[in-house]
Amino acid sequence: MVSSAGAKPQVLLLGRIEHAHKAWSEIANVADVVVPKSTDRAGFIEECKSGAFDGVEIAYRTFESVKISGKVDEELVAVLPQKLRFICHNGAGYDQIDVHVCTARHIRVSNTPTAVDDATADLNIWLMLGALRNLNVSMGSLREVKWRGNPVPALGHDPQGKILGILGMGGIGRNMANKARAFDMKIRYNNRNRLSEELEKECGAEYVDFETLLRESDVLSLNLPLNAHTRHTISKPQFDIMKKGTIIVNTARGAVMDEKALVDALNEGRVSSVGLDVFEHEPEVEQGLIDNPNVLLVPHMGTWTVETQTKMEEWCISNVREALLEGTLRTMVPEQVGML
Repeated sequence: MVSSAGAKPQVLLLGRIEHAHKAWSEIANVADVVVPKSTDRAGFIEECKSGAFDGVEIAYRTFESVKISGKVDEELVAVLPQKLRFICHNGAGYDQIDVHVCTARHIRVSNTPTAVDDATADLNIWLMLGALRNLNVSMGSLREVKWRGNPVPALGHDPQGKILGILGMGGIGRNMANKARAFDMKIRYNNRNRLSEELEKECGAEYVDFETLLRESDVLSLNLPLNAHTRHTISKPQFDIMKKGTIIVNTARGAVMDEKALVDALNEGRVSSVGLDVFEHEPEVEQGLIDNPNVLLVPHMGTWTVETQTKMEEWCISNVREALLEGTLRTMVPEQVGML
């Protein structure tokens, strides 16, 4: 990417570089890094309007930077610098960014797929095993110095032979399928697009329609992205289809499931236990989930490892580098593939 003669291109840093300092130093060698002074959305919008970022061509943003800028929506895009052509998002999920609005402004968006797959699938497996074994009840009673509790919790279940239904067979879903096979589970999946025969064989997974997945799964794992089409994919009508005693795990985004309907399904026994890493209105959590001992809760820590955070930063920085040097992105989000 070429700026005016002799001038370095400018990169806006939204958030912090915590681990990949060497990779980021290479960016600083070829670009001027601009850091906002504002600490909230109102201030950031005013800073944009002031012209402070007028030279910025690329933005690097983290999930946490939403505290500074708010979501990248129509209001924000309208005040972003006219020279901005790339937003490099550090994260696999990018629901904080309205991609369609960015596309209309000819702003290309990238994310960090693959970098998060192992860590997120690992936590998915942990949540699944914890929910299957009904461990949360006694984990709580043990901390209250009540050993297993009185009365003792209901017996859990082994994963062997159970049907694991994976909704969303992207990188994380496939990673989970491969790991779940070690527990001798039967893997079924539903996805917007069916996998190739080669990938199905590699994952040991059988494609089924959505209703069959809901009706026959012993464990349902949610691994689909959040967008206008997937919000509340799982709600009361879907819970009503599930077999009694289904277990659900969600490390995708909270809003792919209707939490109020989930509370009702738990209270009715339609769903026996749940493992959740994400919530519909983070950081707030539906009180009915907090109060239910059959819900295993983790505060959005699917990628909370040094190794994965480093990989994500390095991946995002590689998108910035490619935008700077080639005027392209390494991993453009699917909605923009083919964008001119």
